[in-house]
Amino acid sequence: MATHTRGFTVIELLIIIVILASASVLFFIQKNNVELTGRDQDRKTAINAMYYSLEEVFYTTNKYYPETINKDTVPSVEPTLFTDPTGTVIGEARSDYRYEPVGCVENKCQGYTLRTTLENEDDFVKTNRTN
Repeated sequence: MATHTRGFTVIELLIIIVILASASVLFFIQKNNVELTGRDQDRKTAINAMYYSLEEVFYTTNKYYPETINKDTVPSVEPTLFTDPTGTVIGEARSDYRYEPVGCVENKCQGYTLRTTLENEDDFVKTNRTN
C-alpha cells in the first residue's frame, strides 16, 4: 500500500523563504533609489526654474540681479519651488537651495550662483549668463 504525502519539505520552505527575503530586500533598495533620484530631480527642477526666471525675466527687465530671491522678487517662479524637499525655504540656514549674489551695490548685483545639495550626485550649480 503506497502512501502519498502532500506538502513541502523543510528544505523547500527554507529556499522559498530565502528567495522572498532576497526579493523584498532588493525591492526596498530600489524603492529608496527611486525616491532619492526623484528628490534630486525636484531640486534640479527648482534651481532651473529660478535660473531661467532670473535670466529671462528679471535681468531682461532690470539689467541687474536681485540681492535675494523669493516669491516677491522673482514672482515668475512658482512659489512652492523656493522650498526644498525637506521643507526649508531658500535663504534659511539649513536650506538645500542657496542663492549667492556677486558684486552687489544698493541691492543691485552683477551676478549670482544658484546651488543645491543633491543626495546622489555633486552639488548642482547654475551661474549667471551675463558678465
